[in-house]
Amino acid sequence: MTEPDFLRYEPWPLSQTLLKSLERSALITRTVISNLSKGQETVALSSNLNPPHWEFGHLIWFHELWVHRNGLQSNPSILPKADALFNSSGIIHDDRWQVQLPSIDILQHYFSEVMERTFTILRSGYLTSEQAYFIQLSLYHQDMHNEAFAYMWQSLAYAWPLDFDLGCLTAQPLDLKPCYIDFDECVFNSGSTPYTGFIFDNEKWQHEVLVPEFSISSHAVSNEEYLNFLEAQITNGASPIEHQPAYWKKEGDIWFERFFDQWQEIDLNAPVRHISARNAEQYCLWKGLRLPTENELSVLMSTAKEQWQPSSLWEWTSSAFMPFAGFSADPYRDYSAPWFDGQHRVLKGWSTFTPNYLRRNQFRNFYLPHRKDFFCGFRTCLA
Repeated sequence: MTEPDFLRYEPWPLSQTLLKSLERSALITRTVISNLSKGQETVALSSNLNPPHWEFGHLIWFHELWVHRNGLQSNPSILPKADALFNSSGIIHDDRWQVQLPSIDILQHYFSEVMERTFTILRSGYLTSEQAYFIQLSLYHQDMHNEAFAYMWQSLAYAWPLDFDLGCLTAQPLDLKPCYIDFDECVFNSGSTPYTGFIFDNEKWQHEVLVPEFSISSHAVSNEEYLNFLEAQITNGASPIEHQPAYWKKEGDIWFERFFDQWQEIDLNAPVRHISARNAEQYCLWKGLRLPTENELSVLMSTAKEQWQPSSLWEWTSSAFMPFAGFSADPYRDYSAPWFDGQHRVLKGWSTFTPNYLRRNQFRNFYLPHRKDFFCGFRTCLA
């Protein structure tokens, strides 16, 4: 009998390594939820957000389902009606505002009990291959929702309750002079192979792609560069709202950007962020440039970091999020397959809120091109 793909994602991390990572992720989740002021859990219906307490319940439910219920809803949850309340595949987005959620105390207890059950497994020092895979899947799913909490808090202008260096969101080191890096035509290995550690199903499998010669910017587009474009559009009569990044405003002659609940004068050297793919393409059209393809950005990000400047943002590409040839879904079937619709775009890179172990060159993020609420930016290629 053929071994399922997901059991070939070795080498498995040490249980102690997973324990530390899960403890860190759980602390972030608990801190974010616990520091909501009364009433902040109630948010207006938005296509880009979830109700915070629903999202909290969902990530607990997901972890319990895959780690402790063998992925089977026929195995009962420790929380009554959890499947009906928190299965994102079963409850459509707008209905998440209508369901009667358990109290936050009940959800916190649910979280503690599920996490402690997994901590007990990890403290035992022994993991089966199945446990190693599903604990990683649930950990990374929680990490992604922790990042979603961050951009949700940014959207809602809530204070971020965890320590972070505001400078890492505003300043881009200028140790490299911005330039375009020329790449000759090359054969690039896109995707991932078995036995190289955990991967997501949309990375299957590694294959050779011919990448024509291209020239790509060493730096992401800066606030100053984008501001020049924005003011040119305003001069030509366009509405600033149509083109400006999310969370910008102008007072007098000065532009400001909001970081969570704080307004600050924009740092002209920092990479522009909270920008949609549509606005990025309008900027490129104005400059006679273009967005990189997924393969081009992957080639750049696979080269030595001394040659290019990371932006600490998810970076847009012009490529639709589509499966590689021979794609097959892993146990969580809805991770990738529902989004192969030709509308979602691939993004590469990472944000400040992405854990280091998810900052992999093979990782494929994906969003609809009108989105700009998450931590995204872009760099350009010569047309």
